[in-house]
Amino acid sequence: MEEQFILRVPPSVAERIDRLLSENASSSEDKLDLSFSEDGKTGTFVIGDEHFPASLLNLPCIVESYKTYDDSVLIKTADVGQMIMVREEGDPAPDVVEYRHGLTPPMRDARRRRFRREPDLNPELVRRVERDLQNIMAGGTAENIDIEVAEQEEGGEASARHVNKKVAQPATKPDITEPGTAGEDPDRTESEDSDDSI
Repeated sequence: MEEQFILRVPPSVAERIDRLLSENASSSEDKLDLSFSEDGKTGTFVIGDEHFPASLLNLPCIVESYKTYDDSVLIKTADVGQMIMVREEGDPAPDVVEYRHGLTPPMRDARRRRFRREPDLNPELVRRVERDLQNIMAGGTAENIDIEVAEQEEGGEASARHVNKKVAQPATKPDITEPGTAGEDPDRTESEDSDDSI
């Protein structure tokens, strides 16, 4: 199993790391080291003789990591949910545990712009719904319910012209079945019966 992490460093440190990785390891005198304190959230990044403060931050979303051997097939290797951020010596430490931006420019301020906010729920409403749900599950009925019946007409504009007309409907419908329809499903249409491609 691979271990992967995201290391975000200042531009000056990035140039030194790039130079260090491109040279032969035996000829380089710079060393890389990363150590964390007991809380596991703050630490120190060392390159050569310089020490930089580092913080472990949660990303706003999971980042998938892939590798390829032939430049055509990608193989998923890890899910990365945290990032080690190295700061300059004078930069203040972040006071949050979650980094508010993603890794790419479109994910800037991702938590506010891209994810659904949690709904503002009234705690009394939640308790009432929970109580009603328990009553219904126990075989009772819900209390304080408002019933609103909405009728939807079919047919678009043609039925919209007849909205204001009231048609007298009989109070009860006689229970008479038409000949040839006994035993058929009343919800099925003729087109469903004739479709043999399923």
